[in-house]
Amino acid sequence: MVTGRVLVAGDGEVVRGPLLRLQAPLSFWGGVDPVRGTVSDPRHPDYGRSLAGQVVAVPSAVGSSSSSAIMLELIREGTAPRALLLGRADAIVALGVVVARELGLPALPVLEVPWAEVAELAEGVELVVDGGDVRVSGSGGASRD
Repeated sequence: MVTGRVLVAGDGEVVRGPLLRLQAPLSFWGGVDPVRGTVSDPRHPDYGRSLAGQVVAVPSAVGSSSSSAIMLELIREGTAPRALLLGRADAIVALGVVVARELGLPALPVLEVPWAEVAELAEGVELVVDGGDVRVSGSGGASRD
């Protein structure tokens, strides 16, 4: 189990989804297509991968204060991750989720987590995010590579 610091609690529900661990920091502004919910920066190692419906782990967000607008658009479009695990807290990305909630849209949990612990989890493993706890659904989940 990984315990993180809750930045945004989401809607208070337990969230489940497969782990998508991005290989590099991500700029939401210019790096994510909110309509498709995909990584759109061709220089990013995860270019083309879908964030939608995943528990997305990213070492850190990069850059622009407009990232909150992209997060809001992901939620509005229904292409947002199920949860967002950040190796380093980012208030701008979290703000987009808070604004979505204030506008009556669903809010997803955003946690700051110890990146070394997330790196131990196998890609694609089903995760359960419950408050500040992130655990593997069922058994297993440690990466051997």
